[in-house]
Amino acid sequence: MIEWLFERFGVSAGVFDALLIAWTFCATIACLKIFRKLLPHDGGRDFAFNGKLSKGKLRGAGIIFISVFALTALLFIRFNPEYLAYYALVFLSMLSGYLDDRAKKPWGEYKKGLIDLILCLATAAAFVWFNPELCSVGIAAWELEIPRWLFALILTVFFWLMINATNCSDGIDGYCGSLSIVVLLSLCLVGRIVEMESGFQHLMLIMLLVIGAYLWYNCEPSTILMGDAGSRAIGLFLGIAVAKTGNVLLCIPLCFVILLDGLLGIVKVSLIRFLKIKAFQNIRTPLHDHFRMKKNWSNTQVIFRSILIQCVISAVMIALLRI
Repeated sequence: MIEWLFERFGVSAGVFDALLIAWTFCATIACLKIFRKLLPHDGGRDFAFNGKLSKGKLRGAGIIFISVFALTALLFIRFNPEYLAYYALVFLSMLSGYLDDRAKKPWGEYKKGLIDLILCLATAAAFVWFNPELCSVGIAAWELEIPRWLFALILTVFFWLMINATNCSDGIDGYCGSLSIVVLLSLCLVGRIVEMESGFQHLMLIMLLVIGAYLWYNCEPSTILMGDAGSRAIGLFLGIAVAKTGNVLLCIPLCFVILLDGLLGIVKVSLIRFLKIKAFQNIRTPLHDHFRMKKNWSNTQVIFRSILIQCVISAVMIALLRI
């Protein structure tokens, strides 16, 4: 809406971007401060390393900053049916996580997995419907076009993995949020290279800013936690953003640390539970717990080293894309 008004009256893109940045960050900070008292309290995690340290902290802050994301997008970004579908699906993903955050008895893995799968299927269907030209995968000059129905199934699995990997990586103050910002910054740069539409680039900027504002309260020692309400919505949005680059395989370098940290545990548990294969017995999952418990890394070391690794990998990938 505001984007259209600025164009209508000839206001520069720079002024629009400056207003968008200032509004998003300040509005998120204000809403987190005003509405934080309505959040439930964390009960601690029995099986996570130092999981009891989070007991009593305010949890589920994702409902606040994801709501700011959706409202800001509606206010600033030009009307687009595709984007409206994404706002709704990211919001529903947040809402399902928030209801789990508030539940006296945590939801079971299968219940959460089924809800995620339904939302991912709907998101994949929306993406394929609005982006038939992006139904392909490729490496360098090689590109393979895929039937739309098959690509939708691939995207469904991909979105589900992104949601759960991001959720699993949310175990240290500031860790998931910081890595998500690095991924979004990388995707913003890639978006410029592949000429992604400006509207979605602004959406990535808005998500980056609301997460940044949340980190104001989540840096160690944190006072609030995003909970499943935040991590699940962020994971789904990151998946959509990768898909919008036109090559979902970019998730491997650009989301490397999040995927490795989160999915290793899922693979380990799945092998034991369904195939009775005891793999990775010497590795504690999520991977950030392995480094804290087995290697005696501090939380700060885990966060900064993970960010550095992701920055280097992303920078190499972005450089290659410019060739």
